[in-house]
Amino acid sequence: MKTITIKGSQRESVGKVATKALRNAGKVPCVLYGGDKALHFSADEISFKNLVYTPNVYTATIEIEGTKYHAILQDIQFHPVTDKILHVDFYQLFDDKLVTMNIPVRLVGNAPGVLNGGSLRFPMRKLHVRALPADLPDFINADISKLRIGSKLYTTELESEKFTILHPENTVVVQVRTARAAIDDELAEEEGEEGTEEGAAEATEEKSEE
Repeated sequence: MKTITIKGSQRESVGKVATKALRNAGKVPCVLYGGDKALHFSADEISFKNLVYTPNVYTATIEIEGTKYHAILQDIQFHPVTDKILHVDFYQLFDDKLVTMNIPVRLVGNAPGVLNGGSLRFPMRKLHVRALPADLPDFINADISKLRIGSKLYTTELESEKFTILHPENTVVVQVRTARAAIDDELAEEEGEEGTEEGAAEATEEKSEE
């Protein structure tokens, strides 16, 4: 998984006055959990642009006074009016410890059911996944090239040896539903086959008449 570097400074004080002063200076108060003790630090708000305002998922390399920590974004708080970032929590990663993240799902291929007028429903755009940090994928591919009208793709069809999907087996990731103007896949194929047979029969009759 791709990582984004955030350079921070350790916080000497964690009181309300110090926190307000940080925010007024364009910095975000943060906490890194998961180690021997919680590490309080701050970083420029602009540092979080590519980590927060994106549909992609990244891990973070946090640099504080020459020390690097590998982490993931655990929680983020926004101002209810301005949407400015108020606080960020990170969770430290270790190579030998499993971690849980929401990984985006990427659709691959074209669904025959959609081409025949069906409606694509994509309710699970991210999946809750557990894996070692080195095995976390940037995204999970979901092949929809065999989905006809009424077909569904379940989480069990997206399983991998490198990670575990933390959803019930009957969870629908994507499906093709019937739309008002939809043409049934099988009916369309049958009509196509019948048309071919009728055309061949007519050609044979014309040849006989000649």
